[in-house]
Amino acid sequence: MVEKMVTSKVVDECQICENSDLQSIISLGFLPPVNAMRKIGERLSEEPSYPAELLFCGECKLMQLGLIVNPKILFPSEYPYTSSTTKVLRENFKELYNEATSLIDIKQTDLIIDIGSNDGNLLSNFHLKHRVLGITPEEIGKLAVERGIPTLFEYFSDKTVEKVLDEYGKAKVVTATNVFAHIDDVNHVTELVANLLDDKGVFISESHYLKKFIETNQYDTIYHEKDIPSHGGSIRVYASRKGQYAINQSVESMLNKEKSYLTPQRFEQFKKDVVQSKIKLYGLIEDIKNKGQKIYGIGAPSRASTLINYVGLDEGIIDSVMEVQGSHKIGKYVPGTRIPIEEESKLFCDQPEYAMLFSWHIADELAPKLREKGYKGKFIVPLPEPRII
Repeated sequence: MVEKMVTSKVVDECQICENSDLQSIISLGFLPPVNAMRKIGERLSEEPSYPAELLFCGECKLMQLGLIVNPKILFPSEYPYTSSTTKVLRENFKELYNEATSLIDIKQTDLIIDIGSNDGNLLSNFHLKHRVLGITPEEIGKLAVERGIPTLFEYFSDKTVEKVLDEYGKAKVVTATNVFAHIDDVNHVTELVANLLDDKGVFISESHYLKKFIETNQYDTIYHEKDIPSHGGSIRVYASRKGQYAINQSVESMLNKEKSYLTPQRFEQFKKDVVQSKIKLYGLIEDIKNKGQKIYGIGAPSRASTLINYVGLDEGIIDSVMEVQGSHKIGKYVPGTRIPIEEESKLFCDQPEYAMLFSWHIADELAPKLREKGYKGKFIVPLPEPRII
């Protein structure tokens, strides 16, 4: 008998403090996993989707999805994302390296571990001067190996930690960028990280920052596998064993700001803002399509899948989505749709009247570059407030 894989688990208590009184902030309906991408031309078939509801814990202030989806579904071995193709991420990780090495005394023999290391983008900054190790279940990790970065092709687990300790020893630094947002046992993962660190070891994490998320109406970053300015506003945290390092005064300052900001009233306003944003985007698109004009999408990050599926866009509205040359997403459909993802040069050949910037949080950087490359049309920036530039 074949054992059936458990695909999801409902969250009925906070994943950190186990509080069962969770507040529902917003629901975006049912969304497909953002990495489930079918090849262009593939026949339509059954495609799973999962409820995307955001829950808030009033006790420990954790914002979390209301459903945990099996990581083998969210992160298949053919996971298409490569962080090195994104300039803002390359710059972010270089800045992380410079900051970390200025704050922590890292010797050449010290070990640096990156959880969810992808193609080795972050570790590439460390590996010429320090020992490094990546941990990722994705085949994309082979690119890291080609760059000389040792990589374990595994999910982060007790077994993996035991293997690392046996073969590599304790780490001086463990990094996890945009990892906490898609794990289902934060406390246990934190314990595993602590086991990996030596006495003076430091854990560096980056996660989407809730305050910025609400201020800029970023509903498109709610998805099954979440995605510092690289993601529209993240927070970087340095953590160590108690007493090993002085606590920076910025910690207390940020906590005080959050207490005055994260209120039921603000959450209710956020929900209204999301709905209004969707309606306004419809109105903007209606005027364009009534004139028979084309709209191409720019970039196929995970957030694009959420926006497209929540708003209800299809290939009759968004004719095509452009990705830079070398992207593993080219030749696929946007999850849950038949919108094709194609190479960026098509934008300059076809010259559609409008290009929608799905990476809208870097619109000021992206639009001028596309102009320089020869695009002559107008740009649609869908969030925080839909507008044309």
